[in-house]
Amino acid sequence: MGVTVRYEGGMRFVGESASGRAIAMDAPADSGGTGSEPTPVELLLNSIGGCTGMDIVYALRKMRTPATGLTIRIEERRASSFPRVVTNVHLDYEIAGEIPEENARRAVELSLSTYCTVSNSLACVGEITHAVRVVPS
Repeated sequence: MGVTVRYEGGMRFVGESASGRAIAMDAPADSGGTGSEPTPVELLLNSIGGCTGMDIVYALRKMRTPATGLTIRIEERRASSFPRVVTNVHLDYEIAGEIPEENARRAVELSLSTYCTVSNSLACVGEITHAVRVVPS
């Protein structure tokens, strides 16, 4: 697995995965870009959400308590000086469905402690916290 990232002018870059799928990135206008695409840090946060979300949906299906919806709100804190590394990521999970809270919490914990490659990679360099809410469908 790997990606190739190519510069396309201005501050726009396009990354292409080994599977041939492409994703564009750009910088905000105040940094010389157009702001027309997500920034690399936004993609990083989307990646953690997608990774942990897929784990949770899969785990809840295996528990025979499937989610009817899942929203993950993700906030990050960054260092104030360059290189402005991400120092904290907080994930707020809202899981919809007829799911026992114990199953929802277990699915989240399994994802964050064992299965989510992205969150576990980031946990090596910063703090990741979370909250879980189950809401009726």
